[in-house]
Amino acid sequence: MKKLPKTLNLTLKIWRQQGPQSKGRFEKIPVKNVSVHMSFIELLDSVNEQLTLEGRDPIAFDNDCREGICGACGAVVEGRAHGPEKATTLCQLHMRKFSDGDTIVVEPFRAKAFKVVKDLVVDRSALDKIIQAGGYISVNTGGAPDANALPIAQETADKAMDAAACIGCGACVAACPSASAMLFVSAKVSQLALLPQGKPEAAKRAMGMVKTMDGCGFGNSSNHRE
Repeated sequence: MKKLPKTLNLTLKIWRQQGPQSKGRFEKIPVKNVSVHMSFIELLDSVNEQLTLEGRDPIAFDNDCREGICGACGAVVEGRAHGPEKATTLCQLHMRKFSDGDTIVVEPFRAKAFKVVKDLVVDRSALDKIIQAGGYISVNTGGAPDANALPIAQETADKAMDAAACIGCGACVAACPSASAMLFVSAKVSQLALLPQGKPEAAKRAMGMVKTMDGCGFGNSSNHRE
């Protein structure tokens, strides 16, 4: 069994952009003695400490829970949204997935609907607008005991829960060559349309969310299977 090194020496080729109207560029930053147990977000923390001590502008990036739950930590690493680890958010991507001497390319989610705020931070509020256009149930089902008493088959409940597991991080948009939000929209339509409480408004919900998706500037699905 190959023994992993404890630390790595890497080069980050990272996107820097001061604001939405500024011209961006890649900047190379050498990083030494990186612990293989660090997450990618912790690596960025370490780099920012280094940049601050040098009197340079730290890298702006999104993060929140750092537990692989919220999806706030969006960035493209080595051409993949959230990095090369399958079904893993950026905060759960650990440096042991890389090799000593690697140059790692890091850039923001690129889509017309996701405007760059600064560096790796993009405005993903377009996804919120889609939810506001119909990602909710307004049908009155009575009190909680009444709603909970509605019979729902286990298979249907499981499918609805699988769809609801979408955290709205926008990685599907970043991975799609057309910057389509269709995977996000279909998940949010399905999680409610599968349930009896959501069926009365299913068609209205789908039309409203798809219309808003198009209006926000997302592309059409390309079946790219990313």
